[in-house]
Amino acid sequence: MSGMNWTRGHWRPHTLTRCACVLQYVNHKPIHKEQTMLKKPRARAKWRLLPLICVGTLLVGLTPLANAGPTLDKIRQSGKIVLGHRESSVPFSYMDGNKRPVGYALDLCLKLAEAVRKQLDLKSLTPEYVMVTPSNRITMVAEGKIDLECGSTTNNAERRETVAFTVPHYITGARYMVRSDSRITDIVGFENKRMVSTKGTTPLKAVARANRERGLNMVLQEAPDHARAMEMVEKNESDGFVMDDVLLYGLIASNPHPEKLKVVGKFLTVEPLAIMLPKNDPEFKSILDHEMKRLIVTREANAIYDQWFMQPIAPRNTSLNLPMNYLLRDFWKYPTDQVPAV
Repeated sequence: MSGMNWTRGHWRPHTLTRCACVLQYVNHKPIHKEQTMLKKPRARAKWRLLPLICVGTLLVGLTPLANAGPTLDKIRQSGKIVLGHRESSVPFSYMDGNKRPVGYALDLCLKLAEAVRKQLDLKSLTPEYVMVTPSNRITMVAEGKIDLECGSTTNNAERRETVAFTVPHYITGARYMVRSDSRITDIVGFENKRMVSTKGTTPLKAVARANRERGLNMVLQEAPDHARAMEMVEKNESDGFVMDDVLLYGLIASNPHPEKLKVVGKFLTVEPLAIMLPKNDPEFKSILDHEMKRLIVTREANAIYDQWFMQPIAPRNTSLNLPMNYLLRDFWKYPTDQVPAV
């Protein structure tokens, strides 16, 4: 899939039906054009049944496991699945007012955990929550200290050397948080100014590269987490905070004084965010990929999305009012764990 292009419509296989594309990714079999074209009026009537056929195929596609991989063996023996969560990645994974881990990605992880329970034929499976940070999350997965990282982690080639990812649950891009009275509107406005980002994140690497290539002479700063980076902007310790725009909007919505901050600029990067899991564990990954595709095809994932992006959420009971963008909407028409090079 290295030839994909994130531009609207350019990466999409236009001649394929949605169902055929889903089955192609599930079964990893090529599809010929003549197999998917609706040539006759009678065939068009059958088109209405394709979503049901797709769902049925996804539901029966997995069979009980004869030989489980290392992660599944550990889960079966312990009766628990360890979910890594973040502290302040609103609305993906964060602590609510009662210090409980909540969020969009965590809700999806709980769906994946239930699919694992069913495949292992367990009467119950207890989720155990462990907080991770941007700097240790990959290590925690790679060393088996958590089974899934349920947050806002970008699936990129460098990270795939160490860990694996399932189907993206969000596609975003890095932009800039500034104070409301700031006149900065894009990256060039940060010339000779201070820019903070969270340690261990792809936007930090991207802005460092842009700083070198454009000769902007920015002073780059690292924060241990998103909340501290926002605080640095608020207290005028930094002129801007570069991060995935959806996270910036979430942080502003949860701030006691959201009117004092704003998001500006064009996308510096495009980031497919996905749940992270151990590498080289195909049995475990197969269950997760299959369940993510089922959630997307049945639109259960859309309902979870609406809950976290369109409805009031903790801790301030405010809504982000962020409808699904065209990048994710188009990508979910043909769900796959394969993403363009980023």
